[in-house]
Amino acid sequence: MARDHTPFRHRARVTAAAAVVAALTAGGTALSALPAEAAGKPKGHDVSSHQKNVDWQSAKAKGARFVYVKATESHTYRNPYFSRQYNGARTAGILHGAYHFAVPDKSSGATQAAYFVRNGGAWRADGWTLPPALDIEYNPYSKHKCYGLSKAGMVKWIKTFSDEVKRETGRRPVIYTTAHWWNTCTGASRAFAANHALWLARYDAADAGALPGGWSYWTFWQYDNSGALPGDQNLFNGSLTGLKRLARG
Repeated sequence: MARDHTPFRHRARVTAAAAVVAALTAGGTALSALPAEAAGKPKGHDVSSHQKNVDWQSAKAKGARFVYVKATESHTYRNPYFSRQYNGARTAGILHGAYHFAVPDKSSGATQAAYFVRNGGAWRADGWTLPPALDIEYNPYSKHKCYGLSKAGMVKWIKTFSDEVKRETGRRPVIYTTAHWWNTCTGASRAFAANHALWLARYDAADAGALPGGWSYWTFWQYDNSGALPGDQNLFNGSLTGLKRLARG
């Protein structure tokens, strides 16, 4: 995800041999390396406090149709720019959602979910609010990439997070992860694919590649960490009508 006050996130980047297609402005200036399958799919991005004050009208003019904003991390940190970023996107006519960066060795899934919902992760049936999202990936703070949890323990942590978000908001969270982390740290668990949308992170590739255990398709794909839009670059796997339908629940 987009950087904030924490150290730069370490992600397993999978480099594909296939060429990527450069997205160009009308004047011919490259905006971002877009995957070949991006044609017709709504573009979006995700931001955190690292982006500070975002020019949302400019983002919309460059094609942003949705954004995920970092709300919280663990059970102690809240993005100080969250409200202005989240509300600013809505004012500009961009669908918005909130995400939580999981730190499973600090507190339970239920504790972090409750903190997230209280500090920006609530969902509203207003047609503009995307489901809450859980960002779960390699531990940026220690060598214990799976936060010291067993595969079964990690599955249980994610389940308790999801159950609390569902109890408080009525929606299951979108799960952001990489295929490598998921398969390594959950044992390729298939417990979530049926009722959790997948937000896949895979950079520098012409396609989304192999998916984490259980999922047969991705809903969001984070394909780059820089480009035309502030923060990380994302696609929605469908139409704008489908994106709005997801927001409505």
